[in-house]
Amino acid sequence: MSYILGIDTGGTYTDGVLLNFEDKTIVTKAKAFTTPQDLTIGIEECIDNLGKFDPKEIGMVSLSTTLATNAIVEGRGGKVGLILIGKRKPTGVLPAQRCALVSGGHDLYGIPFGDLDTQELMRAIAQMKGEVDTLAISGNLSNRNPDHENQAREIVRKEWDLPVVCAHELSSKLGYYERTVTACLNAKLLPIIRELLLAIKAVLKNHRIEAPVMVVKGDGSLISEEKAFARPIETILSGPAASVVGATFLTGMETVLTLDMGGTTTDIGIVKNNRWRINEKGAVVAGWRTHINTAEITTFGIGGDSYIRVDGESYIRGSKKDKLHIGPLRAWPLCIVSMRYPNLVEELKSIKGKHTVYQGQAVDCWMMLKHPRNLENLRPEEQAVVRVLKDGAHNVLTLNRLVGNNLSPLALKSLEQAQIIGRAAFTPTDVLHCLGFLQTWNRAASLEGARILAQYYGSGIESFASQCLEQITRFLTLTALQSIALKQGHPLLIKDDPNFNFVMEPIFKRNKPDQDFSVKVGLNYPIAAIGAPVKAYLPDVGQLLNCEVIIPEHSEVANAVGAAVGKVSERVTAIIKPGFKVHAPWGCETYMELEDARSSILTKGQEHALESARKAGVSNPEVVVNHDVFSCETDFGMVFVSEVFEIVASGYLMY
Repeated sequence: MSYILGIDTGGTYTDGVLLNFEDKTIVTKAKAFTTPQDLTIGIEECIDNLGKFDPKEIGMVSLSTTLATNAIVEGRGGKVGLILIGKRKPTGVLPAQRCALVSGGHDLYGIPFGDLDTQELMRAIAQMKGEVDTLAISGNLSNRNPDHENQAREIVRKEWDLPVVCAHELSSKLGYYERTVTACLNAKLLPIIRELLLAIKAVLKNHRIEAPVMVVKGDGSLISEEKAFARPIETILSGPAASVVGATFLTGMETVLTLDMGGTTTDIGIVKNNRWRINEKGAVVAGWRTHINTAEITTFGIGGDSYIRVDGESYIRGSKKDKLHIGPLRAWPLCIVSMRYPNLVEELKSIKGKHTVYQGQAVDCWMMLKHPRNLENLRPEEQAVVRVLKDGAHNVLTLNRLVGNNLSPLALKSLEQAQIIGRAAFTPTDVLHCLGFLQTWNRAASLEGARILAQYYGSGIESFASQCLEQITRFLTLTALQSIALKQGHPLLIKDDPNFNFVMEPIFKRNKPDQDFSVKVGLNYPIAAIGAPVKAYLPDVGQLLNCEVIIPEHSEVANAVGAAVGKVSERVTAIIKPGFKVHAPWGCETYMELEDARSSILTKGQEHALESARKAGVSNPEVVVNHDVFSCETDFGMVFVSEVFEIVASGYLMY
């Protein structure tokens, strides 16, 4: 018998499943808290929580991770040196610490502007040595001809022992700037993903698991450990992609809207005929547009751990609804943190009346996540906070008293950003405990949190918690409608009226106000809902949208299931341009006849894709060829523009 160990590291939980590969059944599942300060701690606890199993029966370990996405968002990673080859630099800010321009590059037809200036390259290398950790090389139109990038890489390797990334290996698309950004971010992530994968190998060794490690890409397919080392950028949005794969597997539905409500966000995707849409424009992470294809998923900043805030000033302006804000900030739920720090319940009970707290609320509590390596490197006000919290968590008002009534909001903010301390507050998870939907953690802490915020809201505890539940349900309903409208290309406005009616109307109604285009809507898709909180919210969402909601068994670990059931997919893209020029990863070639160009692409492309799939461990890859012809109509008839071939070899690993 052979098992697959699937692991997903989410914002709040790390989930694990053991999947029987033969009959695709879940043998066991487990959860542990994600430890953002060191992801391997949560992964090891999750594996421990799976119980006893024979490590020799593990045929593959598959991981979906937030690490690459979070590192880009937080600006973490290695120092990147960038070698640009061509007549010009791409327009825009680039994520590199050092940059040099070297003469060379190619035109749209793959013809070089001139020879690569090796002397300029050597001077650039000498200037960057000791200043950067990794190097990215991006040539003008290297996607049309990668020759100069390859030459530069060979010269660098002879002179300098450091990781080198070539842009053409990551993208075959036009767009010098985006291709360069992709190469730089990939170089930046190399030391981070390497550290994670080496740590995971150590964790697996501790459990005597010797299986190959695979990582989920942003399109839901798998890449080998070796490829993840070289191309960590491809793992951005890995977790949301795994949720789509897991939801479709658990429901068995071929056309469905997938809704994954996690701790930090809600991710929505659409699957048609067992295929999910791919974002061909490239993923955007932290404002950087890349050339990495990912599953087309819409992410909204609300989840089980969203920070719930009551704005006392809003009541003066109007309705109570304006006072309540949920997300996008994340906090640890009071009910969970108080299990470890029971003193928080008494500290919350002691809060009477209303208190002014800068950059927070009276309900907020703070705890240590990790001890700073060198306390002396912190500012005095930060040191004061660390000294108090090292012995246990405290409510913000108690913390202020313990530091001498001189608590610095800036100190809290900087320590939180450094992940030295974490905030616990009232969240949707606490709402569910207040209303009795969940009884997993410490309900007393949730009730005290609701009592404090209800004072500012101007209602009782149950009424306040019910209003939170109602607002979250409405938000999820609207996000589902918006996702459908956006992904289907409908120019629709979605209105939410106070009577729980959701109305969509074409945007051109604004130009024709005398005509009634408004229609009441229902969702034409069934919803596959996954994630721990969905049982409390999604049935009501289904009623509002008049659609079927399916919450499958094992929905709370669906992302880990998605990691376990993913396939390896290796893609090769090649283009034929006028003059029968072939632009492909193996180089630039010219043919006398169109059929010869096509034949060359099909032969070499399949060889490259199959070889990559077999190297990844696929025993019997299936090959699919996607072929598009582009032409335009002129006064002289139809003119050939290009042909694009995408050759995909995919399959499951050998066990």
